[in-house]
Amino acid sequence: MIKLDWKKVNDLIPAIIQDHKSLQVLMLGYMNEEALKISQSTGLATFFSRTRQCIWTKGETSGNKLVIKKILHDCDNDTLLVLAENKGPTCHLGRNSCFLDSPSSKNIIEKLEETIDLRIKDKNLSSYTYQLYKDGIKEIAKKVTEEAGEVSIAAVTNDGRVTSESADLIYHLLVMLRTQNIDYQHVLDELELRSK
Repeated sequence: MIKLDWKKVNDLIPAIIQDHKSLQVLMLGYMNEEALKISQSTGLATFFSRTRQCIWTKGETSGNKLVIKKILHDCDNDTLLVLAENKGPTCHLGRNSCFLDSPSSKNIIEKLEETIDLRIKDKNLSSYTYQLYKDGIKEIAKKVTEEAGEVSIAAVTNDGRVTSESADLIYHLLVMLRTQNIDYQHVLDELELRSK
């Protein structure tokens, strides 16, 4: 890591903690040089408490640790951005984030997965998702193949339906993944491995 400007901020550097997947801002803490060294060596977010005047590791009492994935610094070398995996509520009030209504990149895929899971759990016969799930993996696989073909045809014929057909394909693919107990995040993790 580049040399940080500790003197500029009275030997304490603000550390913004962000969920490494959702990008939700979880908390703000302060690190001195010792807290940063401990964070880097243990892989657990460790801070300097301005009120208690001591080093503390997040989760040492609650068990809700922040496992560090990456530490970045800003252009002035006086602020840190810590990307971490949240092992329980970050906030002492039991919330995921210390910031009320903190935005995250919880995207439409995650929301759609939740909806698919809910439809399957509800077993409502009028739900297309549940009917598809009930028909079994062979029928779902056929639908994925059919939708992939429709995306290809829409692209070749340039009929303006590539977007809607792609949405159909992704929806059916998500249903298939859920029947296999695979989260879409596993697919993203595989893509990330391939990009290295």
